[in-house]
Amino acid sequence: MDVMKRRLIYASLASVVALSGLMSGCGSSDSPAAATPVTTFVYTSDAHYGIKRAVFSGLSSAQQVNGAMIDEMNRLQTAKVALPSDAGINAGQTLTAVDFVVETGDAINRPDGTTTPYLYANATDTWPQFHADYFTKLNLKTAANTKAPLWMTPGNHDVSAAIGYHKTPTDTTSYLDATSYVAIYNLMMSPATALTNTGFIGASPARVTAAASYASKRVVTSKVVNGVNFVFVGMWPDSISRPLIDAEIAKAPTLPVILFTHDQPTSESKHFTNPLDTGATAINATNKFENLLSDVFAETTPLSTPFSDAAGKIALSTDIEQRAFVAWLKTHKNIVAYFHGNDNANEYYTYTGPDNDIRLNIFRVDSPMKGNFSATDPTRLSFQVVSIDNDAKKMTVREYRWNSKVWGNTITVSLAPRAL
Repeated sequence: MDVMKRRLIYASLASVVALSGLMSGCGSSDSPAAATPVTTFVYTSDAHYGIKRAVFSGLSSAQQVNGAMIDEMNRLQTAKVALPSDAGINAGQTLTAVDFVVETGDAINRPDGTTTPYLYANATDTWPQFHADYFTKLNLKTAANTKAPLWMTPGNHDVSAAIGYHKTPTDTTSYLDATSYVAIYNLMMSPATALTNTGFIGASPARVTAAASYASKRVVTSKVVNGVNFVFVGMWPDSISRPLIDAEIAKAPTLPVILFTHDQPTSESKHFTNPLDTGATAINATNKFENLLSDVFAETTPLSTPFSDAAGKIALSTDIEQRAFVAWLKTHKNIVAYFHGNDNANEYYTYTGPDNDIRLNIFRVDSPMKGNFSATDPTRLSFQVVSIDNDAKKMTVREYRWNSKVWGNTITVSLAPRAL
């Protein structure tokens, strides 16, 4: 991430209280309207089933580490753990009902041939492990004592496994496996006929077939809960996804909108479409673009073959791509928060765009397997517990350090429409 292109505002028991936009009563009754229930959800990302991390507490595989995190998620509710006394929403109260859980992608680690113990492991092998933990073992309950649903977006590893990746062997079509992407698509989009792995990559797996499937089958959907529109966007709001998001927002145009997606607002240059090659050869080890986003990468300086840094990473600015994104954001002032994974740390910051002409609350979350800080300091392994009071137009995001069993940072922000 280009940290020079945003302003970081770290959470520390901060509070921004919105007094405008409160909901009023309706009809002719003089009785006040019933209060909207507080919405509570748990947020995590980047589970990366298929790799190991440094051993800690006797754990190392993704199943063990994610399983331990899920045990702690469950315990927060069953043990009636209290939220911290931090002046946020429901401060000091017992965590009881959880309305839903969100996981924003990289459920599996793509088979790039460089990770163990699953050398070249396809999603066919690793998605069932994720499913067993996140859909069965995870057992948070709603106020109605029903199982809290899990809502997801795909990440770059889920997509790369489906459409190909430049580090896979020469015979790359043998390693096309859309199992993870297809499962997330079916979960979130509920198609009349369930999508299958074969239907996505073709009976004879081909990158052209997979690319066409990906272009026409994006994960963009929304869920309205207690007067807030939660919009889920696969990867990043690119030029294909933005009109689809527009349609989801139009279903409830006056509600505050919270986006969940995989990439940070700046995204990554390598995630865009290769400007140097097209068709079946566009994903290649020379150019290193991953073709995860519909926009052809537009930066022109430097534009050579290859154009990457010493570590082999494409390291160019995404300012042009961001300006299109910012222009779109300005048409939706009710998009008031943006949650993402991908760069793997618990953090709150304000996105200001490449030209410092927008203000959007951003929340990124830690990865149990690839945390920027928790990878070397397991005491910082965390997920987020989020509480929303839509009547007051406020949202509190709390970091829970699950391996240490302590609360971390807290931030409370306004859900009133943005000024910029």
